[in-house]
Amino acid sequence: MHIFSVKIHKILFTFYILSVIILYYKKGLVIFLRLDRFLSNMGKATRSESSRLVRMGKVIVNGVPAKKSDMQINPDTDEVVLNGAPVTYKQFTYIMLNKPEGYVSATDDPQEKTVLDLVDPEDRRKGLFPCGRLDKNTLGLVILTNDGEGAHRCLSPKHHVSKVYRFETLLPISQADKAALEKGVDIGGYTTRPCSVALTGERTGKITLTEGKYHQIKRMLEAVNNKITYLERISFGTVELDPSLERGEWRYLTKEEEKIFLKGE
Repeated sequence: MHIFSVKIHKILFTFYILSVIILYYKKGLVIFLRLDRFLSNMGKATRSESSRLVRMGKVIVNGVPAKKSDMQINPDTDEVVLNGAPVTYKQFTYIMLNKPEGYVSATDDPQEKTVLDLVDPEDRRKGLFPCGRLDKNTLGLVILTNDGEGAHRCLSPKHHVSKVYRFETLLPISQADKAALEKGVDIGGYTTRPCSVALTGERTGKITLTEGKYHQIKRMLEAVNNKITYLERISFGTVELDPSLERGEWRYLTKEEEKIFLKGE
């Protein structure tokens, strides 16, 4: 009976702590963060670096030097200054990258260069990952984010988010090939969903997919006895690759692009 009572008290105490940290306001749920986690999430410092910066008096919270790196802050209302510069809270980061050839769509690889190697170290510390994958030698639009729920929504087959690719082939594409690709072809035990193919030349065009199987476009062209020689993704949903971005360059999504991306359009 005593053990049961102790367990109940522990549970009640846990709920009490959570109620202190998580407050309900009219505008919704507000979650307090540890200062070191906040700085880490914003890509400004690791947790161990945060502790050192606090001891050095380099972190100011609401005009007062922070005493402990584990202090709780409200990231939406508290003002945090690091080394004299304000740290603005943004829950998630969304980046548009123009992927060059030779980079893998991964967060880490012991042998290959990854798409994360192309962004600033500060952003890499935010836990970014590529939303969907492009093959090592496929070029073009990659969305990097740390928003797992948003990425899942965009990649979920039930949302049918379209991706448009510009391609070139080794051999001319006939109207029969085009019709077969659009209807769906067998790529090794799987028949692809209907898609759209717009030819811009004998060996060039754009293909719009709503799915993303492994090496799908390459395998689709192989199914009609052809071969891809150039492949570039130019849009993800209605977010289009910024033509001003050179290969390997990136920028943050605009507010409007973020809304479009999160809607899974």
